[in-house]
Amino acid sequence: MSYPPYTITSRILKRVASISERLALLSAADLSADKFSPQLRRENRIRTIHASLAIENNTLSLEQVTDIIDGKPVIGPSRDIQEVRGAVAAYEQLPAWSPYCLKDLLTAHGVLMHDLVDRPGALRTGSVGVFQGNRVVHMAPPAHLIHGHLEKLFQWLQKTDEHPLIAGCVVHYELEFIHPFDDGNGRMGRLWQTLVLSKWNPLFIYLPVETVVRHRQKEYYAALGFADQQGEASPFIDFMLAALQDSVEILQSDQVSDQVSDQVRRLLVVLLQDDKSALELMSSLSLRHAPTFRKNYLNPALQNGLVERTLPDKPRSPTQRYRLTAKGRLRIQKL
Repeated sequence: MSYPPYTITSRILKRVASISERLALLSAADLSADKFSPQLRRENRIRTIHASLAIENNTLSLEQVTDIIDGKPVIGPSRDIQEVRGAVAAYEQLPAWSPYCLKDLLTAHGVLMHDLVDRPGALRTGSVGVFQGNRVVHMAPPAHLIHGHLEKLFQWLQKTDEHPLIAGCVVHYELEFIHPFDDGNGRMGRLWQTLVLSKWNPLFIYLPVETVVRHRQKEYYAALGFADQQGEASPFIDFMLAALQDSVEILQSDQVSDQVSDQVRRLLVVLLQDDKSALELMSSLSLRHAPTFRKNYLNPALQNGLVERTLPDKPRSPTQRYRLTAKGRLRIQKL
């Protein structure tokens, strides 16, 4: 098997085609990165930083992250506050770094993990494993092999003719596999994938990918685990492409139409805590007339991708329930 080990499946190819098609539609509509409103760019950057850190158990809320970025005082754990400051600085400097340069990778880690680890910007010198409870789920390569692994990975990235959407996912996975740093590996993997993709299409700087990943955090770690078990990155590539696909759809929706009716807003709020059946939704909304509920509440939410069925292949099932999509959760944050 070639290096890095991965297999291109038909589903992966379909996801790449779908993402590329949506990006082409944005380009045709003259919705390039430099045409985005400053407000949208700011909101997506804040969500990206908040979500990427929340995946690593940062406890600060979206509002607190916003206040830190705005220079306002925030009461919270000092480490969590410093994590936000480091992430803000790293994403601001992202366009200046090369995805093929090991020195830039180390510089980025130094910025991201400033005042958070003893040796920011330095490769680990000891062994490291990823644990679930007392069980080791991943043992990273020995420290003396890290430099060689990274050089080999970046040489492949610079020379490959693989589609950037796939290459970015491969690099993300390989960085998690190598685990080159004492801490901050997850953040660095997501940051570097964004860097790879942004060099191909600047829109990716403003995509809320980390927010989608955060809402699917268990799937994210499961995909990493499946990839480790199979000895190749394919399960992780498939997962990340699905997240990218949703992120592009969210961005497209935000640019084309940001209008949500009051009825749909109320429905989203009701679904925020838990999945519900149609009858439970009607009860929570104090509605009795099913046709009105479906016409003004449920159908618009489904059509706009804000809500999805738990049994999509059985729309009329008596056990059918409804839940928020990642797009719907993002919309809730805007309310």
